[in-house]
Amino acid sequence: MEDLASRFGDEAARKRYRHLAAVAQWSFNRLFWNEKLGCLYDVVNGGPPDPSIRPNQIFAVSLPHSMLPRDRSRSVVEKVEEHLLTPFGLRTLAPSDPQYRGHYTGDPKERDGAYHQGTVWSWLLGPFITAYIKVNGGSEEARRRAQAWLSPLESHLAEAGLGHVSEIFEGDTPHRPLRMYCSGLECGRDSTCLLRRGKKSGAEQAAK
Repeated sequence: MEDLASRFGDEAARKRYRHLAAVAQWSFNRLFWNEKLGCLYDVVNGGPPDPSIRPNQIFAVSLPHSMLPRDRSRSVVEKVEEHLLTPFGLRTLAPSDPQYRGHYTGDPKERDGAYHQGTVWSWLLGPFITAYIKVNGGSEEARRRAQAWLSPLESHLAEAGLGHVSEIFEGDTPHRPLRMYCSGLECGRDSTCLLRRGKKSGAEQAAK
């Protein structure tokens, strides 16, 4: 809203929205920052905050207007890389968590129970790469590393469903592809990453 007010030349509104954004950012950091783990709580809802390490927090960094200062943004990316990154996307829960399910097997109820408890969602690789390049200032080294992370997905295009990206993969190696072998969400988000190689996004520009 601050950006829109600025574009329309409404200085009073721009200042008002800037103040509201600052208050929201302060409140978000006060409630969600997990100082012990150096990342964001997954849920804050009146009771004890949930410290589960999940991929939701990557959006606090990858979106153009981040809620986090640069040092915390970098810490979130490092934590997600350490616990959730796989060759095909991000796990939905860290393997160190007691609730982690590394295999997507069993009857429908068991499979549904694993869907958000460690199963890899390939489309989340896109926001992660955006966040990684952003906190590293869009450097060439960061782009080379991002390219290396995308290589397994490029190879996967010739597997499972020809020319497509599978919806999910098992959290444990060898990360077996599962469910829809052709998912529009996964294909769309990961294709965006492939097409953006060598280009700077708005988020990267904002990081400078």
